[in-house]
Amino acid sequence: MSSSTVIPLRSGLSDSTRGWLLGALGVLAFAFTIPMTRLAGGDAAAPQLSPVFVAVGRAAVAGLLALAWLLAVRAPRPRPGQWRVLALAVVGVVFGFPLCIGLAVRHVDAAHAAVVTGVLPIATAAMGAWWLRQRASLGFWLCAALGTALVLGFAAWKSGSGLQPADALLMAAVLFGGFGYVQCARLFTGPQAMPPAQVISWVLVLALPLTLPVSAWLLLAAWPAHAVHAPAWLGFAYVSLISMWLGFFPWYRGLALGGTLRVSQVQLLQPFLSMWLAVPLLGESLDGPTVAFSLAVMATVFVSRRQSAAPR
Repeated sequence: MSSSTVIPLRSGLSDSTRGWLLGALGVLAFAFTIPMTRLAGGDAAAPQLSPVFVAVGRAAVAGLLALAWLLAVRAPRPRPGQWRVLALAVVGVVFGFPLCIGLAVRHVDAAHAAVVTGVLPIATAAMGAWWLRQRASLGFWLCAALGTALVLGFAAWKSGSGLQPADALLMAAVLFGGFGYVQCARLFTGPQAMPPAQVISWVLVLALPLTLPVSAWLLLAAWPAHAVHAPAWLGFAYVSLISMWLGFFPWYRGLALGGTLRVSQVQLLQPFLSMWLAVPLLGESLDGPTVAFSLAVMATVFVSRRQSAAPR
């Protein structure tokens, strides 16, 4: 395509619109994460790749790509204070969230996981309010409590006999994810500010001394005895390239162009998209109560963001 056709298209879109479109692209990329993770690891009846290998291996692949990109753009090395924050982000983003999700979706379907993890935006905001000592309104905390109650109620109803270990793993994933995202956000602004794309890239690079040898050991010494099918490798490739790294590029760029408050509302669609994507990718079916619980959780996230946007 020639430059004469590209320039009018870009000039005809405002930064707000471009930001929203990029944010929507990022949300769509992340919506595939849970179905693709289950595709890579399989379920308890038909296991594929080990959940530990999927979690650690995806970070190793993304870390190598991130290292090459950082070298290509000649990104400056983080300062000592930034390294400390990046190390905290590694705990949540690289290890905690992917490992808990991978272990959980071995035992629950992707739609179930999408509903439970739908409270991640609330958890991230609550974690930020606590960690960064920011005051949140009473309405926000009420929404957080309601969203948590909805998720726990859904998990108990879905299992038929109360909460199961997979639900605990999903809630742990929410906490790890919120913690990791808050640590990354600490480096977006202020005296230690870094470009967001470099933040997630340095997080992955910092974890390489652990993710690379562990991945190699799992490949050589702990490979599953059963056959691993091509769709499992497709799921692993997706979560390595997109979910763990490239998906953050349009998402963060969209937030910068369109404004965090406006663009982040698109994230409300992510659990619903994940549920619908699980139908063609995994052959799952959706029932009315699951969709209803998902819509209720999305509503609490929407209201909580309006509450958190109130003047401080």
